[in-house]
Amino acid sequence: MTGTPARRPWRIHFFRRASADDAGESVPTVEFLDGLPPKVAAEIHAVLDAVAEAPPPAFSGGGKWEAMHGDMAGFYEVRVQGGGTNHRLLCLLVRDAGDLGGPSIVCLGGLSKPRREKADPRDYRRIKGYRDEFERHRRVLS
Repeated sequence: MTGTPARRPWRIHFFRRASADDAGESVPTVEFLDGLPPKVAAEIHAVLDAVAEAPPPAFSGGGKWEAMHGDMAGFYEVRVQGGGTNHRLLCLLVRDAGDLGGPSIVCLGGLSKPRREKADPRDYRRIKGYRDEFERHRRVLS
C-alpha cells in the first residue's frame, strides 16, 4: 500500500551576522529572545516549532504566524503578547535551501512595541538590513 509521503519539518535557523558587517558576529534573534520574559520566549519557540512541523505553507497561524504586507512583503512574523507588549520575531522562508539542509525558516531578529501601536520604521529597516546581509553571506548559527 502506498501512502502520501510524510512531510518533513522545515529547519529553523537563526541568522548570524558576518564579521564584515559586525565584528562580534552577533545573532540578533538570540539577543532578542534573551531580552524577553522567559514565558514569552518559550511561546515564540513553540510557535516556531509548530510552524516548522506544519510546514509553513500549510500552517494556519491563528494570529501567531502571519505573512507581512506592503514594504515588508516576503517576511513572516511570529506574534506573541506579554506584559502589555506585542513581541514580533521576523523571519524568512527559504524553500530552496540545500546549503541550510533543506527548506528553512530563517529567524532574522525581533522587535517589541506597545499594544495597538505601529512598529518603529527603524526596526523594519534593521530587519531588512539583516535580510540583505543574510542573502549576501547565508550565515546562520550552527
